[in-house]
Amino acid sequence: MRTGSWLVSAWLAVLLTSPVGAQASFCNGPESPLTPSRDLYCIELVPAVGIRAGTGRVELGRTSGAFTVDVTADGHLRYTPTLTLVGLARPSALGRYGAYVAWVASPDMSIVTRLGVVDNGRTVLPRIALDKFVILVTAEASATATEMRGRLVLRAMSPSTRLQPPDFMQFMLGATPEDSTGHAHHGQPPDSTGALRWTMVPMPASISMLPAEMTLRPNVTPYLPRPADAGSVPLVQPRRLVRLASGDTLRLTAGIVRRPFKGDTLTMFAFNGQHPGPLLQVAQGAEITVELTNALDQPTTVHWHGVRLDNAFDGVPDLTQRPVAPGERFTYRLRFPDAGIYWYHPHVREDIQQDLGLYGNLMVRSPRPDYFSPAHREEVLMIDDLLIGDEGLVPFGATATTHALMGRFGNTMLVNGEPRYALSVERGEVVRFYLTNVSNTRTFNLSFPGARMKVVASDVGNYEREAWVESVVIAPAERYVVHVRFDTPGNVALVNRVRGLDHLYGRFFQEADTLGVVRVATRPVARSLAGSFATLRADTATLADIARYRAHATRPVDKTLVMTMEAEGLPFFTQQIMQLDSIFFTPVEWSGTMPGMNWAATGDQVRWILRDASTGRENMDIDWAFRRGDVVKVRLANARRSFHGMQHPIHFHGQRFLVLAVNDVQNTNLVWKDTVLLPAGATADILLDLTNPGRWMVHCHIAEHLSAHMMMAFTVQ
Repeated sequence: MRTGSWLVSAWLAVLLTSPVGAQASFCNGPESPLTPSRDLYCIELVPAVGIRAGTGRVELGRTSGAFTVDVTADGHLRYTPTLTLVGLARPSALGRYGAYVAWVASPDMSIVTRLGVVDNGRTVLPRIALDKFVILVTAEASATATEMRGRLVLRAMSPSTRLQPPDFMQFMLGATPEDSTGHAHHGQPPDSTGALRWTMVPMPASISMLPAEMTLRPNVTPYLPRPADAGSVPLVQPRRLVRLASGDTLRLTAGIVRRPFKGDTLTMFAFNGQHPGPLLQVAQGAEITVELTNALDQPTTVHWHGVRLDNAFDGVPDLTQRPVAPGERFTYRLRFPDAGIYWYHPHVREDIQQDLGLYGNLMVRSPRPDYFSPAHREEVLMIDDLLIGDEGLVPFGATATTHALMGRFGNTMLVNGEPRYALSVERGEVVRFYLTNVSNTRTFNLSFPGARMKVVASDVGNYEREAWVESVVIAPAERYVVHVRFDTPGNVALVNRVRGLDHLYGRFFQEADTLGVVRVATRPVARSLAGSFATLRADTATLADIARYRAHATRPVDKTLVMTMEAEGLPFFTQQIMQLDSIFFTPVEWSGTMPGMNWAATGDQVRWILRDASTGRENMDIDWAFRRGDVVKVRLANARRSFHGMQHPIHFHGQRFLVLAVNDVQNTNLVWKDTVLLPAGATADILLDLTNPGRWMVHCHIAEHLSAHMMMAFTVQ
């Protein structure tokens, strides 16, 4: 490519002058917390020097797909740009040119890719998958130009290009061990015995902290389970399958266990002494009884996540039941109207209890023999992470959650409670994987490089149509069912590949974690399923069920729920760096790259908010009331202008919903959900099917956000 001196000069002008924050479709008019963020998803094309006519805007949209975030298998966010151009003269008016062509380039111009021919009006262009990028429109001699040689006409910079390292004075803030009033950032309060103290939070690879950040400690007493007689605590056992018929009773104990882990012994929690808890299998329509015994050192409950059960047994403390005190029991009576993969976990201090191992899957089997397309075998995987430091588990906050800003990211990946998953298959086998994300905070981007994969189901049933995917974006509490065919001998890794963001230096970097390996034999499988696997099946029952709701999809929104946050009492240093960080929020915070500040922020200082846009009421002051049988259209809006913008997996208890649109892009392949991942600055329109009477909770399923007040309730009469 011949760039010439004009391109260097023009590019310097882009770096110095190109504004960000344009208007395109949803971005017309002032910025609003009820619409997708113009600041994150729209940019303005500005004229190059000497161009007197023509303006343009770029909407960084998305392609409708199985997930609310469009991302490549290696973790690059992907945008579908729509260019709107106005007032451009004919290309020939600028010289010997025949067409306008749009290009995308990396900021250093090492990558330049043709997007396509553009002109006045709206043009949807191919997807972009770069961390930081610029969009250029040039006048070219021919519409077939494959290299950028003509005259620069318009240019724009992606919102992520605003990320730059702070200047020297801002760095100096990080060398200050005290805040502006002279008070130390945080102390290290011991527990009642004086033995358990905060140490240092582990650091992600390739990330460094400023000196002031390294002095931070949570201003709350640390907690870890510490039984009086540690020697009497049983060793953890692997998960067992429990098949339950209608009318059966399961006895479930939440207790303390010991588990050897990488040369250390950790004290953790478990259901029936197992990690994960027992895998429960029931038939659709079954009714069972579960007798819970609490053998922990703190109150607990069990929430049966995603199950449309009777309200009295939903497991929400002080909303549907009293917390079950240590030594007490509670009886749950459960019914299962929907086939699918569900899970159970506590609803008291999930940031502690769930992270320490209190979770298990619940499989509800459909009577339909053709509910799924064929597979040779099934694997049920619970994906988690655990935060381990030099002295074992990093403690939790005893009276308030730690990691209240971004949530508690672990540094050790787990599959079914173990740090290394392994599976052996024959060549050509099709495996049905049931995936559940049980981590406190982390959104995973899972793939099997080299193996073809299709998504067939999610939280509360099948997709209308199976769809090919290169990876699975799965937020806390979400479930996905995928079919994977392993047709090449050798080892195939199960990996999580994302792009981390170094907030301090304003750079993206690759993170890849291998969660397990599938060993594919050279011997072919006896019965080939190549034909059925290659077919993307439509589920006629799901299509018919969802068809009854399509008339509601285009009607106006009934309710709008805005997500934001407030902070008070944070250290001066944390406030300064967080304000600097707010120049750009990535749609998904994939990993904990601000560990010190995040760890030290507690639920006493951070308040995450769900706000009713029509009344201004927040969290548990919201009082939504509906009638059984209502179908309600709800807009979820994740406000960009908050102290820290972050994705939120929003969970509605006791009901199911359809995700109709994300950032005003209509979904073309629907599935019933109970949890939806809402990226920072984004909106999602959902259709809530209210069939289950009672008083139900809505909350963010990042455990630390829930513990920092991000919850509300609604009533179905």
